[in-house]
Amino acid sequence: MVEDSGHNDVVVDSQSVEEWLLRAQELVPVALKKAREVKGFPGRWKMIISKLEQIPSRLSDLSSHPCFAKNALCKEQLQAVSKTLNEAIELSEICVKEKYEGKLRMQSDLDALAGKLDLNLRDCGLLIKTGVLGQVTFPSAVASSSSEPEAATHSNTRELLARLQIGHLEAKHRALDALVELMKEDEKNVLVVLGRSNIAALVQLLTATSPRIREKTVTVICSLAESGSCENWLVSEGVLPPLIRLVESGSAVGKEKATISLQRLSMSVETARSIVGHGGVRPLIEMCRIADSVSQAAAACTLKNISAVPEVRQTLSEEGIVKVMINLLDCGILLGSKEYAAECLQHLTSSNDDLRRSVVSEGGIRSLLAYLDGPLPQESAVGALRNLVGSVSAESFVSLGLLPRLVHVLKSGSLGAQQAAASAICRICSSTETKKLVGEAGCIPLLVKMLEAKANGAREVAAQAISSLMTLSQNCREVKRNDKSVPNLVQLLDPSPQNTAKKYAVSSLAALSTSKKCKKLMISYGAIGYLKKLTEMDIPGAKKLLERLERGKLRSLFSRK
Repeated sequence: MVEDSGHNDVVVDSQSVEEWLLRAQELVPVALKKAREVKGFPGRWKMIISKLEQIPSRLSDLSSHPCFAKNALCKEQLQAVSKTLNEAIELSEICVKEKYEGKLRMQSDLDALAGKLDLNLRDCGLLIKTGVLGQVTFPSAVASSSSEPEAATHSNTRELLARLQIGHLEAKHRALDALVELMKEDEKNVLVVLGRSNIAALVQLLTATSPRIREKTVTVICSLAESGSCENWLVSEGVLPPLIRLVESGSAVGKEKATISLQRLSMSVETARSIVGHGGVRPLIEMCRIADSVSQAAAACTLKNISAVPEVRQTLSEEGIVKVMINLLDCGILLGSKEYAAECLQHLTSSNDDLRRSVVSEGGIRSLLAYLDGPLPQESAVGALRNLVGSVSAESFVSLGLLPRLVHVLKSGSLGAQQAAASAICRICSSTETKKLVGEAGCIPLLVKMLEAKANGAREVAAQAISSLMTLSQNCREVKRNDKSVPNLVQLLDPSPQNTAKKYAVSSLAALSTSKKCKKLMISYGAIGYLKKLTEMDIPGAKKLLERLERGKLRSLFSRK
């Protein structure tokens, strides 16, 4: 966990980086000599001495880098090391003279000194590891007039990202401020130079004790997640647990940004599973119950993404997702929340009988029907209702007013919504009575028109619905009366593998073939040629229909003679 540090930044002065290196190198032997003279607190001083002994090699690594003198971070790091060495000398002198205020206070000061030495050693290593020393830092005035402004921008961005990994927390706080502003102005350049180590540093800052640090860090991470360029790095560096904790107990801004981040990351099936595994479902459901509009919509979308993964649906159910989504359908703050709730219910009811029964018992059917009366996309709500056919009787659906709503969707909905509506009609046509009611509701002309759709799936489900409805004589007569029925159905005899509506077209045309007029139309639109190929493919009913049309063609030929 990242902890706040109490000391202030070292003030940059006019001395060169070489002079600061010399000062630090001179202070090390002094600090070691003084530390070895201390008799009290032997365990703590032994640990401090071991860390002091590592400093020369780290300084050597820094100073041997080709760009050592050209990067401002080197100078700042040497100032920090020098300040810590001076503190070590000061504390050792106090211990030698035994003039400290209290034993516990000195123990605390020595622990803090050991922590600062650890930080200095780590940061010196990171300056080399991050590669930032290979980039020359341009002052802002020079950068703006540089002949290579993009290179200067990249260099400054790399330095800024490196500052997230080195120094104490207050310095990182200022680096985050600058990074937030930079991403607002030029997110593209930040993404160009972003590396995995920078992602790891940001994820680590999500656990800082400072709420301000966490809030600004999650703002940056939210931008990175929404950019769609580094989701895998974020997840692999462990971003999910701290994001979930922020959803649970962060500030209002922190909760919102964390939820939006999870929304984007949950588009991956693997990440959606991981969110469930890390205990993310309950806080997201709670956000749907009590959050403000943006956070509520983001939480609903995240849960919708998670519900697309079949094996986690039972876990979602156990956390109470069905009731929450139905409530969102009824009174979600944003329209988007309602839409995500409808999609979530469609996923939940797609394959699980227990979840279907749960949706029905919680009053989900009425809420879904009411949703269809609104201005939102209808496909998911119709799909959810289609999934629920069978959990209650088709007659119950009809009595609740499903048919006029399906007619409305077939008239004015998107193609996906129309396809879902046609599929729902297929499912409710389980009895003579419901088939009669569907026909009387005015669905048949709309389904015939849908046979002209460009999407194979839409044509198939429309043909299936017509085939089912035509088993009732009055519906069959209505199909016959429609001038587009025969030409549209004949077109669906196309033998190509992409055409999945063939068998339903054969079935419907067979029902129409009792009419001489319809037979003549079938022949004139080329049905015989199609049926010969379908007969070779063993499509059910194709051979019988072909024989009937060929007999009619022969009779017509003889009568003309």
